[in-house]
Amino acid sequence: MVTWIVLAAVLVGLLVLGMSARPLLARRRRVERALRRLRERQRQAEALQADAARLRAATAVVQQRVLDARQRIELIKAKTRAE
Repeated sequence: MVTWIVLAAVLVGLLVLGMSARPLLARRRRVERALRRLRERQRQAEALQADAARLRAATAVVQQRVLDARQRIELIKAKTRAE
């Protein structure tokens, strides 16, 4: 008889443990999904940062070309005035 009472108490304890663990497992899945989405966004952000760095470098090259072109224009204008 005592064995049945102990067994019932253990089973009730396991049942309560299982019922309390169920919402935690459901939240864990949501957290894992959110973590995957965050990692994907981080990867996208890193790719955008790399693209931005390339654009900054390209902009610097174009700005230098503009400055060079302005200097050449000034030289041409100076030569034209001198003639």
